[in-house]
Amino acid sequence: MFHKKGRDSVLKKFIIATSLTLSVLVTGCASVPMASPQADTTAKAYRAAPGQANIYVYRNETLGAALKMPVTLDGAQVGETASKTYIYRQVNPGSHVLTSQGEGSLTVNAQAGQNYFVWQEVKMGMISGGSKLQLVDESTGKAGVDECKLVQ
Repeated sequence: MFHKKGRDSVLKKFIIATSLTLSVLVTGCASVPMASPQADTTAKAYRAAPGQANIYVYRNETLGAALKMPVTLDGAQVGETASKTYIYRQVNPGSHVLTSQGEGSLTVNAQAGQNYFVWQEVKMGMISGGSKLQLVDESTGKAGVDECKLVQ
């Protein structure tokens, strides 16, 4: 059996986890400006413009649905993601740095004509959430983006 101190620790963790879950349920899903259905369809054609590369940052999970996650590309904010959304940008070939709230940044070395898929994994903390950016293969990335809608 647990000692009193162990029971108190388990109970405290349970209360915190329950509070976080309830706050997500009460506050609902985060809302971000959405692109038109036509823009979403065009982005999901996965064709880079001549001399360009495509970067997709997608968030296809419901964890942290009440949180918006800002994304920057080369130091400029390009938007915020919410649950089941993605950001799409065409970029020049070369090195590009993506950052988001949470664990550091990710460098993408883009080549013309290529697609790059970055999964924004939400990580829940004790006070707030963050994210981790992970470069994934094209098959995984397309499947993830296809589950999502394009943000402006």
